[in-house]
Amino acid sequence: MSAAPQDAPVSRRSFGASLLAWIDARFPLTSTFKKHASEYYAPKNFNVWYYFGAMALVALILQLVTGLFLAMHYKPSAAEAFASVEYIMRDVEWGWLIRYLHSTGASAFFVVVYLHMFRSLLYGSYRNPRELVWILGMLICLCLMAEAFFGYLLPWGNMSYWGAQVIVSLFGAIPGIGESLVEWIRGDYYISDSTLNRFFALHVVALPLALVFLVIVHILALHEVGSNNPDGIEIDDVKDTAGHPADGIPFHPYYTVKDLVSVIAFIAVLAAVVFFAPGMGGYFLESANFEPADPLRTPEHIAPVWYFTPFYAILRAVPDKLLGVLLMGAAVVAFLFLPWLDRSKVKSIRYRGWLYRGFLIAFATSFLALGYLGLQPATPAATNAARVFAVVYFSFFVLMPWYSRVDRTSAIPTRTTSAL
Repeated sequence: MSAAPQDAPVSRRSFGASLLAWIDARFPLTSTFKKHASEYYAPKNFNVWYYFGAMALVALILQLVTGLFLAMHYKPSAAEAFASVEYIMRDVEWGWLIRYLHSTGASAFFVVVYLHMFRSLLYGSYRNPRELVWILGMLICLCLMAEAFFGYLLPWGNMSYWGAQVIVSLFGAIPGIGESLVEWIRGDYYISDSTLNRFFALHVVALPLALVFLVIVHILALHEVGSNNPDGIEIDDVKDTAGHPADGIPFHPYYTVKDLVSVIAFIAVLAAVVFFAPGMGGYFLESANFEPADPLRTPEHIAPVWYFTPFYAILRAVPDKLLGVLLMGAAVVAFLFLPWLDRSKVKSIRYRGWLYRGFLIAFATSFLALGYLGLQPATPAATNAARVFAVVYFSFFVLMPWYSRVDRTSAIPTRTTSAL
């Protein structure tokens, strides 16, 4: 009588093991998990700066899921787009929550991505042998910017309409092909139903596929060369008796548990914003976007969403339109060249001198200042200030081969340390 209950768990375990073996014979499930989680050794001295990668992955999943549900009710038509968003907000069950999660999630995505990039500047994560990891990460950032821009028009609010009008018109500054390129992007002679349809297709199909592909390749490339750490040394240089990095620990379960804590904190902060300040005072959702698009009524002050404003401020700071567009593009593309601009003997800011630290502080300050100025009306004082901070911004990249080479550095340890 007592044998049956004891046999049931054994039977279940046997079925589970048999199923896993059946899958492994046809798909590398267990070997992939071991290679990228349980047997992937990461440095044991990760600090809080290394949580933002996991947060960015959660933000991406959130955007994909909420975007899918929004697409079920959204109508990509100039006559119905704004009304369909209002329908989602007012009549679809939990539609307001899905919409706010998507709009707030976009800003949260950029917050964690920018912090993730700043961590690379702190610890030299773009240096050899991780140049390709850095380039793939920057392609993710560029793809994310395009995704955000195409999605910005979809609510068909008045700020969306005029913001898209301004940004698309910038391509007209390109000599020779500018006007034809603008017409091709719009699909018409002005922002219209055709523009909305093609932006919708790019936003919900093409760019999400590109983002997912780039994220997967980014992680694969990272796990091929190994993760950097706050000391900027390679943990593979010192092995234990088992042949594993002496200063490394398996990513799973040690860092999956820590990442879970950071993800819970991220979701808590996101939920607080969604429930109590989804518009964030107009920074996440502008008041003009709660009005339908009107080609005959321009908003008093046209400005992009906050995560584009540092580059928008650089654009406005330059009197010549073509030069402004080129500098705005250069402000983003310059990051791709960091692995070759940095000539320092060490990677981590822990062992760099005050020259690099000063330039990095100035760069971070200029980025924040440009972001603020890009939100303000284009007064002479704001424009002049933007020009000063734009010079500081580009000096970080242009002068890097000099100051990174002459900067005093400290001796790096042979083993990792645990100090922040």
